[in-house]
Amino acid sequence: MTPVPPWDAFTATEAAVRAMVADPRWPELPMPDRAHVLAARVLVTRDGDRWLFGAHARWHLHDPASGRWHLAPPPRGERAREVRHAAADLPPDVVPSGPDFHAEPGSTMAFIGPDVSADLTERLRVLVRACGRKSEFDYPLTAFGDIFARDVPSTVAAVWGTIMWCSYAPAFDGNERLLTVFGEYLRRPLPGDEWVRWLPAPPLLDLVTMVVERAEAGRVRESRRLAAVMADTAQILMSDTRFRPRALALLTMVEPALRDPGLDDSLAGAEEVRLAWLERTPARLGRALLPETDVAAHFLHAVYDLAEALAFTPDPVRATAGFLADLADSRRRLPPLLDHRVRTAYEELERAGMTETSVADTTEPEGFAAGPRGGVSTVPSPVLEVAPPDRTSAAGVLGAAYATGRAWERLTGAKVPERGLAGQSALVSKLVHERDDHHVCDTGHN
Repeated sequence: MTPVPPWDAFTATEAAVRAMVADPRWPELPMPDRAHVLAARVLVTRDGDRWLFGAHARWHLHDPASGRWHLAPPPRGERAREVRHAAADLPPDVVPSGPDFHAEPGSTMAFIGPDVSADLTERLRVLVRACGRKSEFDYPLTAFGDIFARDVPSTVAAVWGTIMWCSYAPAFDGNERLLTVFGEYLRRPLPGDEWVRWLPAPPLLDLVTMVVERAEAGRVRESRRLAAVMADTAQILMSDTRFRPRALALLTMVEPALRDPGLDDSLAGAEEVRLAWLERTPARLGRALLPETDVAAHFLHAVYDLAEALAFTPDPVRATAGFLADLADSRRRLPPLLDHRVRTAYEELERAGMTETSVADTTEPEGFAAGPRGGVSTVPSPVLEVAPPDRTSAAGVLGAAYATGRAWERLTGAKVPERGLAGQSALVSKLVHERDDHHVCDTGHN
């Protein structure tokens, strides 16, 4: 007989709110009525914290000092009781609109540990080979010039840019099969080292620029071919949950212009086209587009993902603060963005001189000797050690932490180090021994 999981107030409330928001009448309710219904479902734990399951199908924690509601995963399993909160005190941004509850499920896992499937890689290999046969004169490189050699056609760059834009956290095994597809086209070694490639996620404008530049040069056919390459790439990526939400969003942007070739012809410049692409995306995919539409909200959702990924730790709040301590924050913009529990833990680390740890001393991945030729990555020592129970959990934390670092970079301009942030790099040592490609460490010779 299958054991019945214990009753949990958070799980029960979540189910009840989901059922209410799924009612087709929900979007038609006036905002005060929706807030009133939601306020009756607030939970309070024994420490006095108040929790609301609201917008984006995510939990929000009430800050008793400021009165603000912060995105925060709940302490599942803790005892909680239902209380009535003042509906008038609920800001509109925590009240579900309806479509936001239907976000495409994805994964926070990085591409360190579990590889991209052989089938997906092979399909992209075929696409890249076909793209590589195009003329660089017909398809000049107008984006990703720091990645590819000058004579590489922009069709290849369009595949690359789509992969990176669609990925939740573009951190890859150094020998990830998907990256080797592009090997002959690269201008220089990718950022990182032989163990991890810490890659940036490009803005949507980089993709749009390639399409618009050809159209403005009078090469309409080539412009549409580039858009079609992006759509083909996104379609292939849909089979991996680490790509799926943004791949689906990109398809909803590009495909209307492919069906109606003159759709964007009246728009002036890449920025107008970018805005038009974003407007085509349905509301249910809005969270996938936050890096383009609301960088502050994108960062807060990334912190939520990180805290969820760390739920296996004895103290998820402190573990979350430990990873956030890696971030460069000379202007102290971070603490006000955090809920009061994480903020308190972070400020304790700050008083102990344990924040901004990515400028600390360097260490080596466990089990690999350091070499003068840089065959092994050097990474800063982390604030804390986490011990994921399995490979999937480790990849999930790694991806969420890297996505948080990149989201912070978008919000503040603070650059992510080429060899990763401290806590992320410490986790690599827990995964390199289980690489899918069975990489064998050599003696340091290239």
